[in-house]
Amino acid sequence: MMDIFESIACLTCKDAKAASCYADQITAESRKDGRWTPFLTDFSALLHHKNSLVRNRAISILAANAKWTSSERFGPVLDELLRHIADEKPITARQCIQAMPEIAEAHPSMIPRIRQALENADLTGYRNSMQPLLSKDIATVLKKLM
Repeated sequence: MMDIFESIACLTCKDAKAASCYADQITAESRKDGRWTPFLTDFSALLHHKNSLVRNRAISILAANAKWTSSERFGPVLDELLRHIADEKPITARQCIQAMPEIAEAHPSMIPRIRQALENADLTGYRNSMQPLLSKDIATVLKKLM
């Protein structure tokens, strides 16, 4: 396994295809075991990256690691994630919204926070063509959280 600095470099490299493949690998490994959980803070930092593709990768990795992390430790990560429900890029917002059931399954105690963020999401900043998609994603996730 690469060290975290090499991993972050791979996730943020200019070769989007390679970075996406690497993120998929980390996400898959994270769904099997908790080997990546010591690096949650490093992955959370990627949520602030200027490139939305990097933010997308971080969202999937963080959601996959939720089940290996205590609620106390994951709470600040969730706070960061919830900010991306209305990310400037609608694809990133959709990725974040769609990741919420995986997090809710791992941390049922966080469902009220997730529900509140989804219910209060301001979608007015998106083009009219994207608002219905985001609204549908939110409705789908809210049904799963019942």
